[in-house]
Amino acid sequence: MPTPLNRKSTIDEIRARFDRDVERFSTLETGQVATIDAPLAMELITRAAIAATPRIDHVLDIGCGAGNNTIRLRQECGADFAADLVDLSIPMLDRARDRVAAVNGGSVRCIAGDFRDVDLPEGRYDVILAAAVLHHLRDDADWRSAFAKLHVLTAPGGSVWITDLVAHETGAVHDMMWARYGDYLESVGGGAYRDEVFAYIDREDSPRPVTWQLDLLREVGFGGVEIVHKNSCFAAFGAVKARERSSY
Repeated sequence: MPTPLNRKSTIDEIRARFDRDVERFSTLETGQVATIDAPLAMELITRAAIAATPRIDHVLDIGCGAGNNTIRLRQECGADFAADLVDLSIPMLDRARDRVAAVNGGSVRCIAGDFRDVDLPEGRYDVILAAAVLHHLRDDADWRSAFAKLHVLTAPGGSVWITDLVAHETGAVHDMMWARYGDYLESVGGGAYRDEVFAYIDREDSPRPVTWQLDLLREVGFGGVEIVHKNSCFAAFGAVKARERSSY
């Protein structure tokens, strides 16, 4: 039986694992090997962010890891921006700061903590990136609160882009997709690697269907939503916040 939500890993336990795993998240070309199509998803969300967002001056990267997604966004957009990087892990933030500052002339601010709790400026961010982080949310209230915060932080006309592990609404399809994911993991590192990844997903993660998340993005106030990629148990998607109407 899957681990119930109230027995999943704590924030401190998740932080400790990522503190030990900096090197695995520091390769731009491969991203996270345990994620199917990680480089493609990273490329698509950054290009979609640029296409959907007229001006990118301020970027927020939630669960930034070693900074891959912010680096890729800077490479694709070809202009500097101010970057706020949020992560539980200080070793990850240290690596992200150095790597992002090496390619981006804008300010780089690192914030250690849980995105749900840290104090961030409302309506500031032209682009928000959230890669492989939201699956750590737990019950419905937690998801709604986090997505509402994303909307509050996004600037009018700005956009939020997510790549993540996802569940499925239909049990049989869910089982089929997870079997397919298991085959992928086994092809990468064998049966032991597959079992290791599935074990920490069961301990730490509580993914939701991408369809459910798109509905939630609309519910909290975002306008257009888009799926830019979906393969097995992974999806890349986003939403745009409407521009504020003039009072004149």
